[in-house]
Amino acid sequence: MTHEHNLTCQNIIENLNAYIDGEVDDVLCTEIEAHIQSCPDCRIVVTTLKKTIELCKNADSVASLPVETRHRLFAKLNLEEYDKKD
Repeated sequence: MTHEHNLTCQNIIENLNAYIDGEVDDVLCTEIEAHIQSCPDCRIVVTTLKKTIELCKNADSVASLPVETRHRLFAKLNLEEYDKKD
């Protein structure tokens, strides 16, 4: 039995969290990966989301930076308000 989804970019967005979390079946996973390989826009979205998740996982390491380093980092990122919360 073959499953052919002919995924659109909208389908990718709708299934993105489940895909990233490894919660889609093997067939859908293969189809999503094929779409991502052929669609630069979806590839950017997936790559950006994966990087964002990784940064969030490592957020505690930012809190352990010296205060002056954090101030410079947040200033460069234009996050002065976030930095003031410390």
